Parts: sequence; C-alpha cells; structure tokens
Amino acid sequence: MESLSLNLPQQSPEQSTEQQLQQPKHHLPLFDTHCHLDAEAFDSDRDRVIERAQEAGVRGILIPAVDKQHFPVVRDLAHCMQKGAYAVGIHPLFVSEAEESDLKALEQFLRDHQDDPRLVAVGEIGLDFFVPSIREGRAREKQIVFYREQLALAQAFGLPVLLHVRRSQDELLKWLRRQAPIGGLAHAFNGSFQQAQQFIDLGFCLGMGGALTFTRAKQIRRLATSIPLSDLVLETDAPDLGPAWLEKGSRNEPAQVAAIAARLAELRQTSAKAVIEQTAAAAMRAVPKLQAVWAE
Repeated sequence: MESLSLNLPQQSPEQSTEQQLQQPKHHLPLFDTHCHLDAEAFDSDRDRVIERAQEAGVRGILIPAVDKQHFPVVRDLAHCMQKGAYAVGIHPLFVSEAEESDLKALEQFLRDHQDDPRLVAVGEIGLDFFVPSIREGRAREKQIVFYREQLALAQAFGLPVLLHVRRSQDELLKWLRRQAPIGGLAHAFNGSFQQAQQFIDLGFCLGMGGALTFTRAKQIRRLATSIPLSDLVLETDAPDLGPAWLEKGSRNEPAQVAAIAARLAELRQTSAKAVIEQTAAAAMRAVPKLQAVWAE
C-alpha cells in the first residue's frame, strides 16, 4: 500500500497531522469502535462503504445491534468483513417497543454464540433521558428495567457493555456500582469530568467521535484534551453523528474515523499515530475479546 494518507475530506485541515505518520496505513491500528453498519442507510452500498473505510486505513469495525431483529444481522456482517466484531443488545430508544421476550431472546443468543470470538460485548444498551417521550414515567422505568437486566446478562456471560449515555450518566453509574465490575465503552460520552472519572474507575473507556470536530462542543473538547488517551476510544456512530465537515443531515461513514483521529491529535497537540495507537490499546483493554479479533 501507499504511505499513510488518512483520506481526510478537503474541508478538513489536518494535512500537517497526516504527514507526521510515516508507516504504511495498514500497519496502524485504526478502529471504529461504534458503527451501525447494519443500518438501513447503508443498504444500497454497504460493500462500498466498507471498501472506503479500508481505503482510509480503518482496520476493524465494532457493530452494535439495537434490537432483537438485528442480532443475526450484525453477526453476519462482522463475519463477512476482515476484523469485524459485534455486540448484541436492546438500545434504549427501542425499549418502548420491546417485550420481556426480547430479553429472553438476548439471553438465548448470548448462550448460543458465547464461543463466537467476534461477539465481544453486550450493546448497545443504556439509558436515554433526552428524548421527551421516553424520559419520564413508565417509559423511563421500562428503560431502567431493560438496562438492569442487560447488565445482569453481561455479567452472567462475562462480557463488557457498550453504553448509550444521554443525560443519564448518574443513573447508569448507580446500577453499574451495584454489581461486579464489567467495564466497556461509554459511547459518545458527554458528561462532567467527575462523571467521566467515575466511568473510567469502573473500567470504561470514553467514546470520542464526530462531536469533537465542532468548535461549539466545548465540554466534549475539554474532555477530549484532558482525559488520558489511554482512556479514550475512536468511533463514528455512523450513519449518525457526522463530523463538522459533512453537510448537515448527510450520512456519516466509518471511513471518517481517520479524520476524527487527526482532529483529536490536533486538539491534543500530538501525532495522529499516537492517538490511533493509544486509543486502539484502550479499546482492546476495555473490550478484551477485541484483542483476538483486532490484533496483528
């Protein structure tokens, strides 16, 4: 392959950061730790999306499910791509439509596939107290019940979790403290320094994605530049949460994690190589089964 080119969009200013990297791009452990590659938005060109990610130097992608119907879909996708990994869980935005039987289905899937090396976590699970229709009353309580039950399943099967964290940091932490540590990734984290440290103390790394590329995202940028790189991971949340240089409303892709790494390096005044290597190590520490999937 050619010398490293992170294939940044023309709108992105990280060319000087790119030039710091001398290794061939396929030697750098650049990973997207949160990408909904199973989303309908990718149905028309999913293979090409994966190719573009590989061309940008992305070596592996972690694909979380959001509901019962997508458990086998993310499994198949992970097995059809080089260094693909997956997680299964019921996303808080889908809990309102879920039944208790969905939790039973999750337990059965975890049991049936517990020896699958590419099944690395339970997720995406968590709590969303931002969306008005589900943040109060019975909908809120149902979210908490599903979160607790899925934490218990993660504990039972010895897996970390991929957490959805939206205005729910303290409630998530409360239930995490009530069981043995399982660790994992706190996706798209945006909380206080104190909350960030509490997640880190419980074995979590914090997901950093497109939000840090916006100058108005001051708290996320403060976290991104103050938290040790050893406690951060890179992600896109594609097809959502695109970086600043994408047109508003346009589809995000896993290839963008390369430019996100470069922007994080610029903010931290370090090299993209350092960001990529240290965040990859962090991901494999927080989600141990990734070591076998993503290692050389």
